Amino acid sequence: MANQQDTVSGDGAAMWRTLRNLWPYMWPKERPDLQRRVLWATFYLVLAKLLTVGIPYFFKWATDALDGANSAREWLPIVLTGAVTLVVAYNVARVVSVALNQLRDSLFASVGQYAVRILAFRTFVHMHQLSLRFHLERRTGGLSRIIERGTKGIETIVRFTILNTVPTLLEFALTAAIFGFTYGVSYLVVVTATVVLYGWFTIKASDWRIAIRREMNDSDTDANTKAIDSLLNFETVKYFGNEGMEAERFDRSMARYEKAATQTWTSLGWLNFGQGVIFSAGMGTAMVMSALEVRAGTQTLGDFVFINALLMQLSIPLNFIGFVYREIRQGLTDMEEMFRLLGIRQEVTDRAGASDLQVTAGAIRFEDVRFAYDPERPILRGVSFEVPAGKSVAIVGPSGAGKSTISRLLFRFYDVQGGRILIDGQDIASVTQASVRKAIGIVPQDTVLFNDTISYNIRYGRIDASEDDVRRAADLAQISGFIEMLPDGFSTMVGERGLKLSGGEKQRVAIARTILKSPPILVLDEATSALDTHTEQDIQSALQLVSQRRTTLTIAHRLSTIVDADEILVLRAGEIVERGTHRDLLQQSGLYSELWTMQREESEAEEALKRVRQAERAGNAPMRADTQPA
Repeated sequence: MANQQDTVSGDGAAMWRTLRNLWPYMWPKERPDLQRRVLWATFYLVLAKLLTVGIPYFFKWATDALDGANSAREWLPIVLTGAVTLVVAYNVARVVSVALNQLRDSLFASVGQYAVRILAFRTFVHMHQLSLRFHLERRTGGLSRIIERGTKGIETIVRFTILNTVPTLLEFALTAAIFGFTYGVSYLVVVTATVVLYGWFTIKASDWRIAIRREMNDSDTDANTKAIDSLLNFETVKYFGNEGMEAERFDRSMARYEKAATQTWTSLGWLNFGQGVIFSAGMGTAMVMSALEVRAGTQTLGDFVFINALLMQLSIPLNFIGFVYREIRQGLTDMEEMFRLLGIRQEVTDRAGASDLQVTAGAIRFEDVRFAYDPERPILRGVSFEVPAGKSVAIVGPSGAGKSTISRLLFRFYDVQGGRILIDGQDIASVTQASVRKAIGIVPQDTVLFNDTISYNIRYGRIDASEDDVRRAADLAQISGFIEMLPDGFSTMVGERGLKLSGGEKQRVAIARTILKSPPILVLDEATSALDTHTEQDIQSALQLVSQRRTTLTIAHRLSTIVDADEILVLRAGEIVERGTHRDLLQQSGLYSELWTMQREESEAEEALKRVRQAERAGNAPMRADTQPA
């Protein structure tokens, strides 16, 4: 019980914290026009509810007029007390009430949508400001769902809290006041007890149903995930003939969904039945009390009709209380998750008053740089080197040596934990991140393209580039001939992550993008390691062209691509163990020489295998030894 109470109190605290965070978006100081809309919407809300609780009076007076009583004459001019006039007034009041409610909703629509847009925008910007470490640890799909659910949560809170719950509470307060002042405390007690018991039962039943609903949603998500995963891996399923297994996994998830969905609909039936019993009991009690007073002559027939109409009118918003409660709770949960995301601090920030990097030559210097993703596992252990302006330095070493970490630190995706990184003598930690990244271009190992046109992906290097600039960059990257052969040319869609292009074609687009950016510093992060030897040789010529007269830092896996570098650094376990030119390092007979020999042997084996296959295709394959004649 104690744990349950703690949970309830925790949920309440989280709810008020979320509403407090939302308030600046609902009352935006920078938008006085929207603040005026909030005030007008509130005015029409109150006016509509006053009219709503007044409408049954016209019904009462019309009934009394038809019954021969003259109760309306106590309140209205004699010309308005006719039965027909009162019936017309009753319906006109209903129309005006609907009009006021719609006017209120229309005024509040722009306020709610402004809050949705601004909060979504700030969350989106915040996501791009968070560190690479954060994004490597989170699922992109999960982040997009948080933003999507959070923005929908705002609409839910606006629609159900401000436009539904608040008017319902106001209507109940007015109804209670009318019963108390007009018919006495006994009616007030009955109505209040009915509404309180109705609300308590609805909340308890809704909490019970939320757990069932969560199980149904989890099952639906699980089934959907399995279906998408299976369809995305269609070829793999076919390769191994596992269609039956995939169908069985999907059906197990759907069986869970079937059970939970059945329980959801059954529980909804019990909720509706319980609500009906409670409200009917309360309404029946009030009607019996009124009927007895009509027989005793202390109330008119109009009073009996009025009590019935007022309670029936109150039942309409009460019928939605379970749905509203569930939606508000879910909306607050989704928004809380979004605000929690906004509360995550940036790991890499610009210093106060940081100036832009001033690049004059583009020289890079690492001074005793130390870094670790995890304090217990150092990655770089005092790395020092320099890339002179306009020169080329390559970094090689076994996997896990820390090569790619160097490029990430240069882009300042992380801040170093020791030492300094300088560009033209300026510590990159003391200048703005944007200016650092503007000065550096990169051709990565795994080029990921946007699901847009080839032209868009090349122009991403400089978004204000002209069409001629884009075509010139494509020419220099040696890809314009391929593009022109495509039916749609530069307007060809590349598919999600660029999957419609081959690895070499994607790399050439990345090179063209970097050429268009025209940075003074170039980073080639294993730009050809994922390509075959023939494609690598083609790409290498384009890379040599783009790196001319630029300060170039090359992180290489294949040593054949960096033999012309001005200096080669050999990294092992986060430390530089060898440095020199290609010729110098081979003469040292150290780690570099071992790597060179190993890769040369692998390359020779590949070439020999290729020649054998070519001979087999030509029909001239040599006979195997065990089949040759004695």
